[in-house]
Amino acid sequence: MVDSWERVRQVLAGAGMSPDSPAEVRPLGGGTYNTVEEVRLTDGSRYVLKLAPTAPGLRYESRLLVAEAEFCRVAAEADVPAPRVVIVDGVRQLLMTACPGEPWDGSLTETEQTLLRVELGRQVARLHRLGGAGCGYPSGALGPLAPDWRTAFTAMFDAVLADARHHGARLPRSADEVARAAHAALDEVTVPRPVHSDLWPGNILVDRSAGEPRIGGLIDGERTFWGDPLADFVSLALLGDIRKDEAFLAGYREAGGRAEFDVPARLRLALYRSYLYLIMLTETVPRAVGEERACRVRDSVAPELVFALDEIEELAAA
Repeated sequence: MVDSWERVRQVLAGAGMSPDSPAEVRPLGGGTYNTVEEVRLTDGSRYVLKLAPTAPGLRYESRLLVAEAEFCRVAAEADVPAPRVVIVDGVRQLLMTACPGEPWDGSLTETEQTLLRVELGRQVARLHRLGGAGCGYPSGALGPLAPDWRTAFTAMFDAVLADARHHGARLPRSADEVARAAHAALDEVTVPRPVHSDLWPGNILVDRSAGEPRIGGLIDGERTFWGDPLADFVSLALLGDIRKDEAFLAGYREAGGRAEFDVPARLRLALYRSYLYLIMLTETVPRAVGEERACRVRDSVAPELVFALDEIEELAAA
């Protein structure tokens, strides 16, 4: 069995760096699936090494490191602060530069949060300007990219429902009932855009090194897909309503992002909320998180899934 230090030396050598340069290797917490380590070199530079999991996962979680490398690539193209890939070894391990800062937390003042949400809106809008060659997960976890968003999202939705059935996930409605959710308005999405899909505060680093806080990096892009930019609004307002985030929307629109909430957009947003909430409820089973944590997830997420499904039904009938 290779220990962390030996593994890091091998990865550095593969990247053309001195295998004798690591000064510190330490595990990073906060993730729920991949193994993540911070690597500090003797010259003071910092890197992050991600290792693909061996534990069971959901269908879309195959080849996550490929998707993360794709996010790093598009973030660099969009001039958005994010890790930069040093080396990716197939689907097993990924070495990236480390971004400055710590995960967004409750220590920020209300004024600081407002300014950062505006900045975040601008950055996400820059990401959403880019166009892709197809729709779906770039990892190929659910097959090759689809030519249209309806085909891609239907496959994504069906895959998580299949996972829910396979793992016996406790959903507030049966998988068959959820499957009947109307997939209307998806044809309005004609250009695939990069969607990080996991921009909750833990994946947004805040850097205070220059005094006034700024966003140091958007991290953990392993669940990136190409599709409707509106889908990013779900994790950006996790278990909430992005329409209430005036600061974020101001920055997003200022940088050219389109954020209109007409009936078709609200219908798609409810669909994307349903998708994420299905993932959150289902993944607790293969993760074997324990009954206490599983209950907490169900208590907070299940009502939101029901609300989203009800909204889909109401809007589709309107």
